[in-house]
Amino acid sequence: MNAHHLVAALLRCPRCLGRLADPVADPDGSAAGTHCASCGVDYPSSAGIIRFAAESYVESFGRQWNRYDVAREEEDASVFEVKTGQPAETLRGLAVLDAGCGGGRYARLVARAGADVVGVDLSSAVEKASALCSEEPNALIVQGDLLRLPLAPESFDFAFSIGVMHHGPDVRGAFREVARRVKPGGRMAVWLYRRNTAPQEWINQALRAITTRLPAPMLEAISVALGVLGGIPVVNKTLNKVFNFSNHPDWTLRVCDNFDWYAPRYQSHHTESELRGWFEAEGFERIEALAPAKGGSFYDWAYRNNLIIGSGVNMVGVKRSRPTA
Repeated sequence: MNAHHLVAALLRCPRCLGRLADPVADPDGSAAGTHCASCGVDYPSSAGIIRFAAESYVESFGRQWNRYDVAREEEDASVFEVKTGQPAETLRGLAVLDAGCGGGRYARLVARAGADVVGVDLSSAVEKASALCSEEPNALIVQGDLLRLPLAPESFDFAFSIGVMHHGPDVRGAFREVARRVKPGGRMAVWLYRRNTAPQEWINQALRAITTRLPAPMLEAISVALGVLGGIPVVNKTLNKVFNFSNHPDWTLRVCDNFDWYAPRYQSHHTESELRGWFEAEGFERIEALAPAKGGSFYDWAYRNNLIIGSGVNMVGVKRSRPTA
């Protein structure tokens, strides 16, 4: 299914869920916006992307994903499988929602595997995502709010959200809205930051009370300094249990991870029981907690005791089918 058909089949007005008129094409072939046939609201387009919402509290992500090139095909495929519970190849022919697509690395991965993908993000990172997915006709990127999704209810076979919902003002509400877009019998995978021990949480809150108020260039310089720290053996596996900094082997990803942690206005941490309760409340069954990619006796012990800063609570479930008459 190409992007034009994805608009007609899956997009809806975020205000009334009414159907949208076919986008008018600019002379260069890019969409020039659409409007709701029910309530008459117009939704503009720029850079070929339909804009259902304006960037608000997520400016740091727009800067981050448009500035840092973090797409790594082999690693993206591995991370996707770990955090969703299935390889991208298993999604061929399915309608897939990337809820909070950021720079588009997972949307591109899934589109290349043969799925019809809609990527939604509130930040200007949609421009990076759209460019990254430009050669995938079965991928559609739109700018929208997870709390007011411009998507038809129960229209996706699979939905995933990796490290996004915890950066909003209403994590539970975002979860609910994404869950409602999954078909009965469809699957949904969510990865959120794990709640750490009380001392770690206090230190993090104190640091972020400062860093979220810093000018972006200053915070980028700090992220670089932390990137140096993250490359020092031993230090990068001990001190980062006190306060967070990335020890990823790739320098660019290390710096980007640091900025990603300390820049966003919102950052919440969650427990497995909390996330499982959300799945159950939204009618999911066969809920499974997914294990992290890393392992080893010490890591497993630290993970179980919530000592790994930046680790996640990660679950997947199947939406309960309606009983047949």
